[in-house]
Amino acid sequence: MTIDEATGRLTNRQLQLVFAGLMSGVLLAALDQTIVATALPTIVGDLGGLAHLSWVVTAYLLASTTSTPLYGKISDLYGRKTVFQAAIVIFLVGSALSGLAQSMGQLIAFRAVQGLGAGGLMALAIAIIGDVVSPRERGRYQGYIGAVFAVASVAGPLLGGFFVDHLTWRWAFYVNLPVGVAALLVTSVALDLPFRRTGHTVDYLGAALLVAGVTCVLLVTVWGGDRYEWGSPTILGLAAMGALLLGAFAVQEQRTSEPVLPPRLFRDPVFRVATATLFLIGVAMFGAIVFLPLFLQVVVGASATSSGLLLLPLMAGIVASSVVVGRVISRTGRYRWYPVAGTALMTIAMGLLATMDANTSRTTASWYVAVLGVGLGTVMPVMILAVQNAVDQRDLGTATSAATFSRSMGGSFGVALFGAVLASRLAHQLPGVDAEALQASPSQLRALPPAAHQAVVEAVAQSLHVVFLAAIPVALAAFLVVLFLRERPLRESAHIGGG
Repeated sequence: MTIDEATGRLTNRQLQLVFAGLMSGVLLAALDQTIVATALPTIVGDLGGLAHLSWVVTAYLLASTTSTPLYGKISDLYGRKTVFQAAIVIFLVGSALSGLAQSMGQLIAFRAVQGLGAGGLMALAIAIIGDVVSPRERGRYQGYIGAVFAVASVAGPLLGGFFVDHLTWRWAFYVNLPVGVAALLVTSVALDLPFRRTGHTVDYLGAALLVAGVTCVLLVTVWGGDRYEWGSPTILGLAAMGALLLGAFAVQEQRTSEPVLPPRLFRDPVFRVATATLFLIGVAMFGAIVFLPLFLQVVVGASATSSGLLLLPLMAGIVASSVVVGRVISRTGRYRWYPVAGTALMTIAMGLLATMDANTSRTTASWYVAVLGVGLGTVMPVMILAVQNAVDQRDLGTATSAATFSRSMGGSFGVALFGAVLASRLAHQLPGVDAEALQASPSQLRALPPAAHQAVVEAVAQSLHVVFLAAIPVALAAFLVVLFLRERPLRESAHIGGG
C-alpha cells in the first residue's frame, strides 16, 4: 500500500479499505456479545443451571483479558494483519466448539478458546487505528466502528432471541462461522498495511504468572461464601497463591526486557487514571449487562427475543454517544469532561436499575438501560484516546492492549463478583425451594406451579436488586477516579506501520 507523498499519511480511500477490514473482525466480537447475552439464561438452564451463568462469561473474559497484552507485541513481530487474522481463526474454532458443547464444563472450556481469539480482535483493531489515524482525527473515524456496533446491537439480540425461541441456542455460536469466513476474505484484501518488523521477545513467563494469579483471585471471588466458607483452607489457600503469583508477576515485569505490562507506563498519571477508570467501568458494565437478560426473562417475563429488543437502548446509547463525543473531540481537541459526565450518568443508571422489580414496565427498563448506554459510550472511547495520546509511539500497541486489558479484567471480576452475590442471595431467598428449580431455563421456570414460580421470580428480583446496588459504589468510584484525569493536547500526527 502506498502513502500519500504530500502528507505522509494514508489517503481517504486507503483508510476506508483499512476500516473495512477492521470492521469485519470487530463485527465478530460485537455480535458475540449481543447474541450470547440473550441466550445465556436458556443455555445455562439446558446444560447445568443458573449457578454456572457467571462462569460462561468469566471464562471468555479471563481468556480474552489475559491474551490481550500479548497481541500487541506479537503483532509487532509478525504484522498486525497476520495476527488479526489468526485471532479471527481462533475465535471461529472456539465458536464452533461452543456450539457443539454437551456439558457446562465443555462450554466453559470452549468459551475460553473463543476468548483467546476475541482478545486480539478489539485490541488489534484499536491499535491499527492508532497506527494510521492521529489522535486529533481519530474521533471522526469512530463512526465506522460505531456503525459496526449499531448493526450488532440490532441484529445480535434479534438473532439470539430468534435462535433460542425458534431453533436452538447453539446457533448463537454457529452464526459466527459465516461471518468469520467473510471477515477473513475481507481482511485478506483490505487490511494491507506497510509492515516494519519490530524485534521483540514475548514475556510468556509473565503472561503465565498473570493468568494463574488472576485465576486464583477469581476463584476466591466466585467460591468464597458459596461453595466454600470464606475462612476455609481452600479459599485462604487460593488467596495466598493468587497474591504470591501476582507478586511474582510484578517482579518478573521489573526484570524482563519486554514485559507484558511495562512498569514505565504506570509512571504516567494519564495512563494510571485511565486504566483504573476502565477497570472500574468494566466491573460495573459487565456486572450489569450480563444479568440484565436474566432479569428481563425471569422477572419481567420477556421472551428471549423480547429481552434482546429491550437491550437495544443500551447498545444504541453506547453507539450514539461514542460517535457524537468522538466527532466533538475531533473538532475541539478537548476531552476531559466527557468521561466525568459519562461516569456520573453510569452511577445514576445503576441507581435506577436497582429500583427495578417485578412491577417495572418494559418501557421503564428500556429508559434505564439507555441512560447506562449513554454513560458508557461517553467514557470508554475517550479513555482509550487519552491513553494513546499520552504514551510514546513505541508503546502504542502495548498501552492500547493494557487499557483494553484493564477494562476486560474489570469485567472478569465484575461477572465473578456479582455472580457470587447473585448465588448467595438466591440461596438466602429460597431456602425452602427445591434446588432443581434453579437448574431450569426461563421457559421451564414459567411452567412451574404458580406458587413455586412466584417464589422464584421474587427471589431472583430481590437478588438482582442487590447485584445492581453493589454496582453503584463501583460506578461512583470510577467517577471519583476520573476527576484526576489530566488533559493533554491531542497530537496531530499518527505513526503508519505495524503490518
